[in-house]
Amino acid sequence: MYTRSLPWISSARSPDQRSRNLAASIKKDPAHLGISVILSTYNQPEWLERALWAYAGQRGAAPFEVLVADDGSAPDTAARINSLRPQLPFVLRHLWQPDQGFRKCLALNRAIAQARGDYLIFSDGDCLPRSDLVATHLALRAPGRFLSGGYIKLPMSTSLALTREQIERGRHGDYDWLLAHGLKPGRKADRLRANRWRARLMDAISPARASWNGHNASAWRQDLLAVNGFDQRMQYGGEDRELGERLVRLGIAGKRVRHRAIVVHLDQPRGYVEAEMIDANRAIRRAAAKAAARWTDHGLSPSAHHRHRPV
Repeated sequence: MYTRSLPWISSARSPDQRSRNLAASIKKDPAHLGISVILSTYNQPEWLERALWAYAGQRGAAPFEVLVADDGSAPDTAARINSLRPQLPFVLRHLWQPDQGFRKCLALNRAIAQARGDYLIFSDGDCLPRSDLVATHLALRAPGRFLSGGYIKLPMSTSLALTREQIERGRHGDYDWLLAHGLKPGRKADRLRANRWRARLMDAISPARASWNGHNASAWRQDLLAVNGFDQRMQYGGEDRELGERLVRLGIAGKRVRHRAIVVHLDQPRGYVEAEMIDANRAIRRAAAKAAARWTDHGLSPSAHHRHRPV
């Protein structure tokens, strides 16, 4: 279906065996298991450019690639990516598909299939990663787990104030600067002020469920293949959570890192939200929960599930 072959899982036949294999690989060579960052986008070249500059400023991270999973943007997005590519310190790949309505899950599945990394970090093209985001996901990854990161939503005035110059100076992770430019103080904003010890403590005691959050989550590629990726029937609203629920049923538990792995979310309108989409998504999630489904027949490889379904 896609250009990269899908070797669903190696000879490992269970989540426990796959986890043991991963643990051995990490111990043997922790720095060279490749990392892919997958960013979804649709007709937001200005915000996407800001996100790419923020990824260019990542500190302490092993080399990584960025894949833009584009759900049918107009040509100006491709033009912007092509102009930025020579200026960025990472491999940037643009995976575009025709605009045929909301098909974000298909775009993300295409990116999973073509990612070169063993470990995948997911976010959106309107989210700016704090300068330690990639390094934090890398440091906290563990076999048999996915990571559930956090976000801070910015008002439009603050979003517009974050120019390339300000991003390169790290202002998108600077609590005082953001407050001075329109961010309102609050519990989520306080995450930016937490030191490493406090952030770890807050993640440990938080009552929030470690759900899969499309704006900031990560997992081993082989675990995503084991559940057949995103369910491509899903429209806007809960499509990310549904994937996480199947991972948990497979035995891949979520881990809260919302106070340690942080993105700031640029403001945007959401004109594509419709009640019918939300209702249809809820019905899919209810049916999957009732069946205790780990695998979706509407994912990465719809035609191969009988042959490749993991045991």
